[in-house]
Amino acid sequence: MMLQPHILIKHKAVLWTLVLFALLYSTQAQAQQPSEPAPDDEVITRQLEEADDNATPPKQLDTQDNPAQESEVTAEDSAPVQEEEELSDEELKALEAALAEDLEAQEDTPSLATTASTQGFSQSTMGRTLQSMNPDISLILDVAAAGFSNTPLQGGAHDPNQNGFNLQQLEMHIESNVDPFFELQANIVFSQFGVEVEEAYARTLALPANLQLKAGQFLTQMGRLNPTHPHSWSFLDQPLVNGKFLGGEGSRGLGMEVSYLTPLPWFVELTASSTMATGACCARSFYGGQDLGVNSPTDLLYTTRMEHFFALSDSFSLLWGTSAQFGPNPTGLGNRTEIYATDLYLRWRPLNNPSRTSVSLQVEAMHRRRQTAGDILVDNGGYGQLVWDINFRHALGVRYDFVEGIAGGLDTIDPEWTENRQRATAQWTFYPSHFSRLRLQAGYDNPGWYERPILIAMLGAEVLIGAHGAHGY
Repeated sequence: MMLQPHILIKHKAVLWTLVLFALLYSTQAQAQQPSEPAPDDEVITRQLEEADDNATPPKQLDTQDNPAQESEVTAEDSAPVQEEEELSDEELKALEAALAEDLEAQEDTPSLATTASTQGFSQSTMGRTLQSMNPDISLILDVAAAGFSNTPLQGGAHDPNQNGFNLQQLEMHIESNVDPFFELQANIVFSQFGVEVEEAYARTLALPANLQLKAGQFLTQMGRLNPTHPHSWSFLDQPLVNGKFLGGEGSRGLGMEVSYLTPLPWFVELTASSTMATGACCARSFYGGQDLGVNSPTDLLYTTRMEHFFALSDSFSLLWGTSAQFGPNPTGLGNRTEIYATDLYLRWRPLNNPSRTSVSLQVEAMHRRRQTAGDILVDNGGYGQLVWDINFRHALGVRYDFVEGIAGGLDTIDPEWTENRQRATAQWTFYPSHFSRLRLQAGYDNPGWYERPILIAMLGAEVLIGAHGAHGY
């Protein structure tokens, strides 16, 4: 249906749109034509003089001498306005129909915001896919020179354990989000004599009800130090109790873990896992090096942990945890081992301190109870360490270890460990940068069954390359 001309005049927006398109077209046409050379100053002056001579003043209306002329002009100017305001019913209907068509066309056309949002979602999805194909990879090298005054009794698999030079480990860490639902992490350790998969597990990212699942091979949540790696330790060797009760590699195994973040006013996390009970390196107090198979759920190793965190003030924070492990041991049918542990971590770090100085106290204690043929063996152990991070470059620390022995040689795992053992250690650490570390450490180890204590001196170096995620609190 064709609209009347005066309707188009009434809607000046349409006319202005047409004028703008015409101006744009004219400008583009002129831009495409070859440009003429600019005239010189004499030509411009002559043209201006000719224009002044030929110019005539505009005709003025003398409304005072001729009132009739004023009324004529007024009538001519007002007539079109009266026509514009008077619209017939048919014209109004036609205008409403045209406006309705315009609205429908706008609704069918996607907006710029919608298009940008869709493109952003596609780019985000593509980014996650590319990130999954290119995970974060880092290499961490730990080496040390050590000297012992007597036969060393180091219990950790990554401890410097011989006079001279020691390759503690070369660790490759790989991590990436698989998709919005899972992440994958792996720690592969290279030594002088082989390669081992220390950890390799998938963990959920989007479970409801504050739940999280982990499946694969991983370090269990048995105490504070056990789930961590040597590059995050404050000393070059692990505490004595961890090596004797859990294993040289710490407590780890193939299995599954579930954790739950409670809705309490303070931070409380509950964790439970089930893993294989075999491995002299990683399940020392249970089946250890004897693989007796899994014939029922009681043949698995179970670990539980409850962790509390308290922000005591802007500068003080406290973390307290309790852990327990239950599983079979190979001394007889149905014999079990139980380990109970508690740990405390108190840190003072002044708020807004430019040097980032801090002082941390970490204490961990364990109680072990084992059923054997006709007897129950009980022993205890623990350690306490105090570390002062002076600034970005320097740190000092001291540690004290204590582990009980079992008299009479009844302990089938450590028959020579018949008396108590104590060890005192001090360290100084220098950080050339965030990616390197030098550590000087001295120790006094006093096994009760040795005639003389062991004096220890170590100098360790650590370097890191690649992308490595932040450690937990």
